[in-house]
Amino acid sequence: MSSLPDVQKHAQGAMQKAIDNTRHEFSTIRSGKASTSLLETIRVDAYGQQLPLNQVASLSAPEPRLLTVQPWDRSLIGAVEKAIQASDLGLNPANDGTIIRVPLPPLTEERRKELVKVVHKLAEEGRIAIRHARTEALAQIKKMEHTSEDEKKRAEKDVQKAHDDAIKQVDGLVKGKEQEIMEV
Repeated sequence: MSSLPDVQKHAQGAMQKAIDNTRHEFSTIRSGKASTSLLETIRVDAYGQQLPLNQVASLSAPEPRLLTVQPWDRSLIGAVEKAIQASDLGLNPANDGTIIRVPLPPLTEERRKELVKVVHKLAEEGRIAIRHARTEALAQIKKMEHTSEDEKKRAEKDVQKAHDDAIKQVDGLVKGKEQEIMEV
C-alpha cells in the first residue's frame, strides 16, 4: 500500500502526462503556419517496413507556407512523396529529385471549423484522462487504512485542486490552438 503523498504524486504525474499528450496532439493539427510536426504522423514504406517520416528524412519549414522534406536516401524520394500524398492532410508535394517541397494551401473557412472540432475532441480526450487520474487517486485515498479522516480529506482536496489546474491548462491550450487555426 502506498502513502498519501505517493498517491498524489502519481495522480499529478498522470494529469501532467495527459496535458503533454494533448499539447503534442495539437501540434500535429495544421494551422495557418507551416510546422514540421504536421508531417510527424506520416509513415513511409522504406526498407520493407513502415517507418515514421522523420526517421528517413530531415524536415524543415523554411517559409510560413512551405515545408521541405529531404530524404537521407535518395532512392526513397518516390516513397516519401507517395506517403505525403496518401496522408489525409490534403497536401500536394512537388519533388525535384533531391528535395520534396510541400506547399501548404491556405485553409478554407469550412476546413478551419472542422479543425476546431478536432481540437475540441482531442481536448475532451485529455480532460477524460485527467478525470480518470483524479478518480483513481480518490479511490486509492478512500481505501487507505491507518490514515486519519482529516489527512484523507486534505489529500482529496489537493487531488481536486491538481485536477482543476490541469483542466484549466487544457482549456488554455484549446483557446490558443483555436485562435491559431481561425487566424486568417
